[in-house]
Amino acid sequence: MKDLFERYEVEHLPRKAARSAADDRGMWQNIILPRLGSKKISEVTPSDIDALHAHISSTTPVRANRTVEVLRKAFNLAIRWGIRSDNPASGVRRSPEEKRSRYLTPAEILKLGEALSAHREKTSANAIRLLMLTGARRNEVLHARWDMFDLDKGVWVKPSAHTKQRKEHRVPLSAPATQLLAEIAADANATNSKQKASPSPYVFPGRPGKPITDIKRTWLTVCKSAGLTQRIEKRTKDGQVVKTAKGKPILVWQPTVRVNDLRHTYASILASHGLSLPIIGALLGHTQAQTTTRYAHLYDDPLRAATERVAAVVTSKGQAEIVPLRRSEHG
Repeated sequence: MKDLFERYEVEHLPRKAARSAADDRGMWQNIILPRLGSKKISEVTPSDIDALHAHISSTTPVRANRTVEVLRKAFNLAIRWGIRSDNPASGVRRSPEEKRSRYLTPAEILKLGEALSAHREKTSANAIRLLMLTGARRNEVLHARWDMFDLDKGVWVKPSAHTKQRKEHRVPLSAPATQLLAEIAADANATNSKQKASPSPYVFPGRPGKPITDIKRTWLTVCKSAGLTQRIEKRTKDGQVVKTAKGKPILVWQPTVRVNDLRHTYASILASHGLSLPIIGALLGHTQAQTTTRYAHLYDDPLRAATERVAAVVTSKGQAEIVPLRRSEHG
């Protein structure tokens, strides 16, 4: 299985987005190899996969499903490579998953905006602002380069290498998003001029020649300031509760909103204002229509408003007077 991982890492992971590849690699190194690494590929049975899934499901059921998906892909590749003829990861009964649909309310958006304005670390705070204004994916924003933007026209062209769907995505920018980027550019130019430094190609620079890679600390801080956190038990990577020397669980702060929920919130605002699913999908960079249908239920308010308009006309100032047609009027 260690050999299978090595080939999987060399031949398959480079085809995935960087974040997805890193996630796969983490599952191999932290979950799969510790339990199955010493087994021969031909010796792994469906019972082994079921047992692994059950073990992970006891603490992190969604992670258990993702691990099995990685193994299913790996064994499909093993079949393709002629290493074995069947897939022991097929047919595993998945743990139930509840789709998270967390949308920030207008009041929460306001509080988050105020927390971002007050945050001392401007680079990561501005990255979160751009996420809120564009609905873009986290890595699309963090890896954004200045040559992707035309601020005069208000357009962001994301190259295929930066998008999840591996296709170029051209998206218009709102006036506030364009203004934010212009202010970031002006501040960067002023700083570089003062320090006589070379400009970074990245909108949100981190180490020299690199973009910032993580906004978790800033996200936790601003969520805490905005009242969007809760105390939970600290856990290890395999889901075990971390305790003090006296045996008491260690509590840590956790945001009640994920960074990815900013993208869902962006889409929900569009839907609640009556924008069509194709338009929402185009702005989010969805290549498949069914990906956008998760927001269909948000059309209740605009649809209700539309039907109320019809009702107002039909009832003539609230009095329901629907006169049936005579037989001759039916044709």
